[in-house]
Amino acid sequence: MIETAAFGALLTRAATGERRAVGKLLSIVERGGAVAAALDAVTHARASNAHVIGFTGAPGGGKSTLVGALVARLAANEHRVGVLAIDPSSPVTGGAILGDRIRMDDRVPVGDNVFIRSMATRGQRGGLALAVPGALRCLDAAGFDMIVLETAGVGQVEIDVVANADTTVVVLSPGWGDAVQANKSGVMEIADVFVVNKADRPGVDDAVRDIEYMLDLGHKGVDSWRPPVVRTIAIDTTDASGVGELESAIASHRVHLATSGELATRRARRLLMEVRSVARHALDDALDADIDAQHLALNRMLAGSMTPAAAAAAIVADLLGRRGLPTE
Repeated sequence: MIETAAFGALLTRAATGERRAVGKLLSIVERGGAVAAALDAVTHARASNAHVIGFTGAPGGGKSTLVGALVARLAANEHRVGVLAIDPSSPVTGGAILGDRIRMDDRVPVGDNVFIRSMATRGQRGGLALAVPGALRCLDAAGFDMIVLETAGVGQVEIDVVANADTTVVVLSPGWGDAVQANKSGVMEIADVFVVNKADRPGVDDAVRDIEYMLDLGHKGVDSWRPPVVRTIAIDTTDASGVGELESAIASHRVHLATSGELATRRARRLLMEVRSVARHALDDALDADIDAQHLALNRMLAGSMTPAAAAAAIVADLLGRRGLPTE
């Protein structure tokens, strides 16, 4: 196993701009296991200074192009920016295209202050890889002060975005649907900033109007944060429109989080949700390894003398009981 001192040396090299060191650290996180846990102990102990910006939205909204434009602007303003682009894994083969990095690479200036990494979901619920929280801490400890997390836009309520981001940006486009559908899908609840991208297309005024209408209905008062609605055109990084306004909106939200005390609350909630996620993953693995051995309960269920719910309860009781855990 790599010694703690070696992790410190890798982080020091990463902080000075060595891209290979950053890549090696993230590869350790993605592989998981005891080495990743040891690295996580090192990065977790370091100060949390990076601001994490989560991007989500339905496919086809131009998220990757917009993220590329924003990253280029942040880099020009002397930020060190880490990007984690989360791609969905195939439910059949388990593979992923990891194409967001390809789309962003030609829009973001190459340099030591920008690092882009694609990660596969590997079937994780909510569109985020299980390794993402550790990867965020790794980039933070490596000296990146701004981290952009782009999710696989599956059009669902990606609650994992909220758990891992300080500021969540929901990207929509003209023709995205009416306000009722937006409210049903849950995007109104997770957004700190709304972006209507491809704002040069017909229907942009209707999209902005619907968002503002729903915000008016749900706004909590003068002291709470009301998500701004920003119009952008990000076809070309060198000629992007509205990206400066988006950067300003994110900066304003960051100030609001700090002054209201919400930043500490969000980060504490993020850690609690990570604990639950890791615990569920471990329990799933234990159950998968154990369930085939439960012949008696399964056979009784298949014979019709036990319901599926009762068989499941018996298997869970046996699983927890053999580990010395309470079953009630």
